[in-house]
Amino acid sequence: MKIKRIAIVGGGTAGWLAASHLGAELSADKELEITVIESADVPTIGVGEGTVPYIMNGLKRFGISEAELILSCDVTFKQGIKFVNWLNPNIHGEGNYYYHPFDVPYPAGFDVTPYWVSHAKNLPFDYVGIQSRICELGLSPKKISSEQYSGVLNYAYHFNATKFFKLLSKNAQEKFNVVHKVATIVGADKDDSGNIMNLIADTGEKFAFDFYVDCSGFSSLLLGKELGVPFISKATELFIDTALVQQVPLDGQEELNPYTTATAHKAGWIWDIPLTTRRGTGFVYSSNYMEHEEALSLYANYLGIPPDSFLPRKIPMNVGYRKNFWSNNCVALGLAQGFVEPLEATSILVADFSAELLVRNFPRHSEDIATLTPYYNKVVTHVWDRVIDFIKLHYFISDRNDSPFWLDNQSSEGLSETLRERLEIWKIRPPQKSDFFSRFDLFGADNFLYVLYGMKYKTRELIITPGEINRSRRLIEENESLVEKSASMLLKQKDWLMRLNAAVSRV
Repeated sequence: MKIKRIAIVGGGTAGWLAASHLGAELSADKELEITVIESADVPTIGVGEGTVPYIMNGLKRFGISEAELILSCDVTFKQGIKFVNWLNPNIHGEGNYYYHPFDVPYPAGFDVTPYWVSHAKNLPFDYVGIQSRICELGLSPKKISSEQYSGVLNYAYHFNATKFFKLLSKNAQEKFNVVHKVATIVGADKDDSGNIMNLIADTGEKFAFDFYVDCSGFSSLLLGKELGVPFISKATELFIDTALVQQVPLDGQEELNPYTTATAHKAGWIWDIPLTTRRGTGFVYSSNYMEHEEALSLYANYLGIPPDSFLPRKIPMNVGYRKNFWSNNCVALGLAQGFVEPLEATSILVADFSAELLVRNFPRHSEDIATLTPYYNKVVTHVWDRVIDFIKLHYFISDRNDSPFWLDNQSSEGLSETLRERLEIWKIRPPQKSDFFSRFDLFGADNFLYVLYGMKYKTRELIITPGEINRSRRLIEENESLVEKSASMLLKQKDWLMRLNAAVSRV
């Protein structure tokens, strides 16, 4: 049977990313209809406000202009993450920091890591590139003359998550004829084979489709509840299980940092994301290591808000993923699929990747499902396992010892076998691209290098030739002049955004 009607249950960023990918891929088939069913009663989480450069692939494919994105979603540019106090302040100083930027740590295509490991450890590792210093200067990654979705440096975005999925919704309906339906789905009817036959609304009304995409959030209404796919907890590897969230209005006088700030505390960390109109902030912690009242007090202190009048939104986090992501005629995306803390903007990244993988392997006939399902589940399981490894890395290699949270994170019991093996190898020599032999490792050697050596991971010193020493030293020294040139040719991020607004206003 040909699959003609697709239902996406739940909107939000995951639901409209799914609709956009499906629409872009399948719009040539005029028999196909895509419907997004959103409930007016279920609020979206709406705190995924940071991205990585991967997001541009989809935006370009959906036909969304960068100017429209920036102007409609309170966008600022993100050039990486500044990690503050992730190392022992008694050793490295209070306010110690390192960057995980988006530039490639290979100046002129040459790997200077062996030189850094053996001869330049007094230099911050992110100085192998220039982007961390561009971030400190508050500069935009783009010139005024830059084409859309391109710049002098790699970048992604911070955006208002609610405005972002509304932009996706408008675009998908206009360009791909996606149908938008408002209804609260409470269950489903299944046939004897376990396939979903129709959805059941709270009014008793039933809606029949051929294929279902579950974007119902943490509830995982279809894949989890109706199809009974179990949840695999990763709470023994990643301890963070709670977030307090508060938006802070801006008065227009503040500078807009072109990076996300992640500031560690005794039982977790705080995100701080600048948008054009406000800061999006969140205090994430492990409830096994910190009481709510202490978290509230520390968060209020960070924001400079009196604790007695502070009422942030509280979000429980169930860390882990479904045993399978595709079962019968249903695929889960977004929070219905799994969740880890938002340390490296993984939520939107995995949802975007998984939606794209689905459309590249979409069953055009129901008979195709059995063939395609095992491959999809295998790939997405690999993605989740390696993402969890990357997040765990930040905690495991920290030398903070000021609380049981940090000490327990440093136990090797919380490591996967893959991460344990890699860390042992990286004691002998630095990470190499060949260590990441799957194209589905969303974080590769570049990312691990910045985090490992930003956090002072110890790799055995290497013997390199005088030629390699001289070339490495010269390339690192040349970065100084590149920073100076960039400072003269790039605007402050705030100024760049103001000029875009002014240019559009004149049109």
